[in-house]
Amino acid sequence: MDWLMGKSKGKPNGKKPAPEEKKLYLEPEYTKSRITDFEFKELVMLPREIDLNEWLASNTTTFFHHINLQYSTISEFCTGESCQTMAVCNTQYYWYDERGKKIKCTAPQYVDFVMSSVQKLVTDEDVFPTKYGKEFPNSFESLVKKICKYLFHVLAHIYSSHFKETLALELHGHLNTLYTHFILFIREFNLVDPKETTIMDDLTEVLCSSSSGSSSNGSGNGSSNSAGAQNHVKER
Repeated sequence: MDWLMGKSKGKPNGKKPAPEEKKLYLEPEYTKSRITDFEFKELVMLPREIDLNEWLASNTTTFFHHINLQYSTISEFCTGESCQTMAVCNTQYYWYDERGKKIKCTAPQYVDFVMSSVQKLVTDEDVFPTKYGKEFPNSFESLVKKICKYLFHVLAHIYSSHFKETLALELHGHLNTLYTHFILFIREFNLVDPKETTIMDDLTEVLCSSSSGSSSNGSGNGSSNSAGAQNHVKER
């Protein structure tokens, strides 16, 4: 699936920009909340005698299910009216269908596209084989990278637009733990270009600094386009 993504920021209108809203998810009383103090840096490392593709497949499938479940806890608040675009802070994401057509959609529509497409892939024996002796396709790593990129978008949207609801449900510890584990995993195997996740670098630094001793590239993870140009649409 040739998934792509675009980014845009509102055009200048001659008015002073509104002051940036305080990011509740960066408050120390919330960032310290976890459901476990496990050392995720060790957990994501490839075990000896385990095939790399098997490890990527197992973890990617698990993250898909966990992120889908985390989103489901706030899905009733993520509607076409409350989230008219798939936005994270000042970044807007677009979906591209299999014909390459660019689709501007609401956040719940975008998430549905992501989850439906990933579900189709992880249950496809030709892509994520589960039977002994079945080979992974040559395109497997690139597909995993695209899956991880879009799963990151969903996590980032939850923080950006639905952290208050997550707090009210007392699930912010689960969200922080999932985010930390996921970020360290995609860093460990370079699954997402750092440019993609710069938009959440402030959170990543707080949550992962103590968990990832040596972080490469200093800014995060990602694979596509995200921050960078701030006054015009950028697409890939």
